[in-house]
Amino acid sequence: MYRTLAEIHSALGKGETVENITRYFLKKAEASSHLNCFLELFTDSALKKAKQVDANYRAGKAGKLAGMVIAIKDNIVYKGHKVSASSRILEGFESIYSATVVERLLAEDAVIIGRTNCDEFAMGSSNENSAFGPVKNPINEKMVPGGSSGGSAVAVAAGLCTASLGSDTGGSIRQPASFTGIIGMKPTYGRISRYGLIAYASSFDQIGPFTNNIEDMALLCEVIAGKDEFDSTVLQQDSVSFLPKTDPQKKYKIAYISDCLERDGIDPEIKAGTIRVIEQLKSLGHTLTAVNFPYLDQMVPTYYVLTTAEASSNLGRFDGVHFGYQSPNAVGVEETYTKSRSEGFGEEVKRRIMLGTFVLSHGYYDAYFTKGQKVRRVIQNKTNDILKSCDFILSPTTPCTAFEIGSAGVDPIRMYLQDIFTVQAPLAGIPAISLPLGQHSNGLPYGIQLMAKHFDEGNLLAFSDYMMKQFGK
Repeated sequence: MYRTLAEIHSALGKGETVENITRYFLKKAEASSHLNCFLELFTDSALKKAKQVDANYRAGKAGKLAGMVIAIKDNIVYKGHKVSASSRILEGFESIYSATVVERLLAEDAVIIGRTNCDEFAMGSSNENSAFGPVKNPINEKMVPGGSSGGSAVAVAAGLCTASLGSDTGGSIRQPASFTGIIGMKPTYGRISRYGLIAYASSFDQIGPFTNNIEDMALLCEVIAGKDEFDSTVLQQDSVSFLPKTDPQKKYKIAYISDCLERDGIDPEIKAGTIRVIEQLKSLGHTLTAVNFPYLDQMVPTYYVLTTAEASSNLGRFDGVHFGYQSPNAVGVEETYTKSRSEGFGEEVKRRIMLGTFVLSHGYYDAYFTKGQKVRRVIQNKTNDILKSCDFILSPTTPCTAFEIGSAGVDPIRMYLQDIFTVQAPLAGIPAISLPLGQHSNGLPYGIQLMAKHFDEGNLLAFSDYMMKQFGK
């Protein structure tokens, strides 16, 4: 119920109220607390907003998102509400301003229901790194939901809200979308303001939505995109409509990276399912071309060299002095810094800070960070070259379906390799979407990923809409 905005508007047209719809979601979220996807429900502010939306609706002044109930990842700030990036280091912290995306959602009469659990500081691919415990996949509660935006994905997949926002640095929206059977999109870097997003790696991070259909995805992107004086990296143009204008007669040129399908480690059923989609698209008259991408093995190392370096810099502000957690055992300034950070950060965050500090250190900066930036440019150029002659690049979203909670945590490298197909888009800065088009014999879903040219979200969403209508369950 209420899986899409269209369903909500239909209910409102029959006399239902946004307040009742919000109460429905709040009650359902409370009953699903065992999934651990919400860290906090914003009951009071959500109901207050719902009453305002009802008044606007009666007055004929309702916004584009009137009645849409949305959850936000716990690294997106909301004035007067707590935010922690799922870390002890931000214990008790309450934001004094709202992220640009939050302001824009509220301006169009969306109701923000709560903040969702995530991997600490968005560092992880399973949502097991949260200081507040792992999130469970609602399809099979023994399995991870993916990360880092696992809580936001589960909130949508379990029907606890209509849509949600996550952030994607190396696959943190698309991978959990694949694992939970919903749609997740990482827009072009610079399409959506990062103002109010707690930074992990600033040249990679991008906010994006989770939804159950393409229409809601397009509308949400339209609302939250656009120029912002508070973010100099965002495209300084007004937002445009992304609502899909699908032409069923149009034939597309689509590349698929043959190296992705020939790799060791990819689940045979996911490989077969991806090939099946490729053949079906060919039979529908589209041109599918196999291309080589010789840098597949360099993408994950390049990503982790650069993102850990940026994390080392960004997370320096969490010091136990200015705000958040401060160790009660510290004596003096130096101990305050070392003990607060040692006790406040989790193991994975500390690992990445240390890796990044090493990468940036004297004597290693050129060998790692500078070289990583050069390799990033090579990857970006090769990706752009492919997209000069093709409309989209198609691949599996992930090499496997959701894995069991606790099964990969002992080996960080195995966890990092979950990003093998998703890191290309953020390295190149292009948009990418995961579509829930696959069903494994183990009962779990998997996604098909599409990547497009810079700022080509309109065509990407139009073709995604076509794909969902052709192959969606």
